[in-house]
Amino acid sequence: MAITEDEARKVAHLARIAVKDADLPALAQELNGILHFMEQLNEVDVDGVEPMTGVEPMRLKRRQDIVTDGEMQDLILKNAPDAREGFFAVPKVVE
Repeated sequence: MAITEDEARKVAHLARIAVKDADLPALAQELNGILHFMEQLNEVDVDGVEPMTGVEPMRLKRRQDIVTDGEMQDLILKNAPDAREGFFAVPKVVE
């Protein structure tokens, strides 16, 4: 599959990239190179290969899924300019 200059112009328009008409042949050639590389990747035999999420085989740290109040209310409200009765106090903006 080859990308023509008209298709390169359309791709540039869809990507909201300003490309001069003189630069369209180079863009089409770059897009053709990308497509050629993708075709090469499709030829690779990946049967039996496990999908990876990263290079290092790591398990994510897990924690108990327990709902808590965070136990940090005092620390958080200490940073507030105005806190009353355990809540942030803000000026009234709607009447």
